[in-house]
Amino acid sequence: MRNPRTRWTVGAVALLSLSLSACGGSGFDDSGSDDSQESTGPASIKVLIASSGDAETKAVKDASDAWATKSGNKATVTQAQDISQQLGQGFAANNPPDVFYVDAKFFATYASTGSLEAYGDSFPGKDDFYPALRQAFTYDGKLYCVPKDFSTLGLQINTAAWAKAGLTDADIPTTWEQLAAVAKKLTTSKQVGLTIGDTRDRIGAFMVQAGGWVTNKDATKVTADSPENLKALEYVRSLLADGSTKYPKQLDSGWSGEAFGKQKAAMTIEGNWIAGAMKNDYPDVKYRTVPLPSGPAGKGTLAFTQCWGIAAKSKNKAAALDFVKAMTEKDAELSFAKTLGVMPSRQSAEAEYVAQFPQDKAFIDGAAYAQAPVNVAKIDQVLLDFDTGLQGLPNADPKQILARLQKNAQAVVGQ
Repeated sequence: MRNPRTRWTVGAVALLSLSLSACGGSGFDDSGSDDSQESTGPASIKVLIASSGDAETKAVKDASDAWATKSGNKATVTQAQDISQQLGQGFAANNPPDVFYVDAKFFATYASTGSLEAYGDSFPGKDDFYPALRQAFTYDGKLYCVPKDFSTLGLQINTAAWAKAGLTDADIPTTWEQLAAVAKKLTTSKQVGLTIGDTRDRIGAFMVQAGGWVTNKDATKVTADSPENLKALEYVRSLLADGSTKYPKQLDSGWSGEAFGKQKAAMTIEGNWIAGAMKNDYPDVKYRTVPLPSGPAGKGTLAFTQCWGIAAKSKNKAAALDFVKAMTEKDAELSFAKTLGVMPSRQSAEAEYVAQFPQDKAFIDGAAYAQAPVNVAKIDQVLLDFDTGLQGLPNADPKQILARLQKNAQAVVGQ
């Protein structure tokens, strides 16, 4: 398991781009009659989800059934085998599902092809959703869809290893320098101090902490080759070079949560999804989560989120919108959080969430300073190439990695 939060494969990303580009400018075959004409009377909508498992599928189906009973409509929820492929086929055939999950990483590609209904700006209570999450689903100045939930990154600490090294609460790292120091102190012949994932989905947090990112806030300018990003990659390279930090593959693990669970690392940087993995696979390992240390520019973490997308060509937009309203009510989001381990996307749910899950306070606090995924259409392959460069650290040259990212990303943004 490489990253439990990533449900899209590399092959699916490529297929997504091909499927959408084949649809033309609007993402649909515009011949024939206006298939988007709104249906009248009780509606029957199709909902496609990229489920993490049976628990999520059941939770969505139960909530859908409750909505159907109340509204008089019907919702058929399907668990996708490959959501990018199935959505691509639906768009190309002019027969997409009415409502579907949209991952922030791929949102801009869908929005750029006209596949999504831009309903967000008129959504009731839209300002209750965290600003960073709204930004993740904004394209060309329009809020297309509202976030259904989110996750952020925190620092996990093995409490037994921490105590054995003679460390106390006073030693919890709040700066890069302190993180490097405790990582060294926790490193033994059997355990490294820290393990981190070898992609932008983890290392990118250091870029944010340094005051950098791949693009500016509205994703109109590439800012990859900056002094801030260089400082971040140089710092990560120093951690890897001194042996106190290793990538999961160096610890015979598929992802950093596995290395942490096997106690091959005393600390890791993961999202709140790690709780389920630790409970199921490593129940005897005691740990705590604290906020990520601040960098030269201050606090920084990454946000991972999905929205409830509505098809631009749906014949049941009114019912689809009513469905999304029901799924994103505060009580519904808190119910999903309890069942699935995600965090509510509504700010009004934060206090109740923290009261129920105090151990996750560091994660939800991160919403105030989190950076969402790169919001640029058809940039997927560029970012995968960036990941390849990061995987070459500490031997690779950070300057060259960032220069390559700058050049490749500019080519996409300039299209």
